[in-house]
Amino acid sequence: MGTAAGDDQDERCGGVPAGPGAEADRELTAHLLGLETDLLRPEVRRSPARLVELLAPDFREIGSSGRAWDRASIVAALADEASAAIRIEHFEAHRLAADLALVTYRSVRADAAGGPPAVALRSSTWRRSRAGRWQLVFHQGTPAA
Repeated sequence: MGTAAGDDQDERCGGVPAGPGAEADRELTAHLLGLETDLLRPEVRRSPARLVELLAPDFREIGSSGRAWDRASIVAALADEASAAIRIEHFEAHRLAADLALVTYRSVRADAAGGPPAVALRSSTWRRSRAGRWQLVFHQGTPAA
């Protein structure tokens, strides 16, 4: 997801430095964008098995509602969530350590009744597991002003 599919990679994947290692960082950014996009797809959000793969056992979230979640509570809540079109804008990824990355973006959720969309600023911390799989450790959504 992200901005429109035809947008160039540079706009969607900001925060990526030039120079040695830049290609690996671009690959990581694209990979994390794909994982964040997966987490917004209704079929993934309703799949406890897929969510457990994507969310670390110690996952925590502070939602845009202000509610705090852990992995079990968010998996249960998403099972019954109504579908909504959500897109990602202004996606950036920053490697914090070899196996740790911070992503930030803006989400735009369509209103099913045709009202104004819900816009939130979001940040996620991703950690690579010992098995080599990236998992979401922390996520926060803040309503945009």
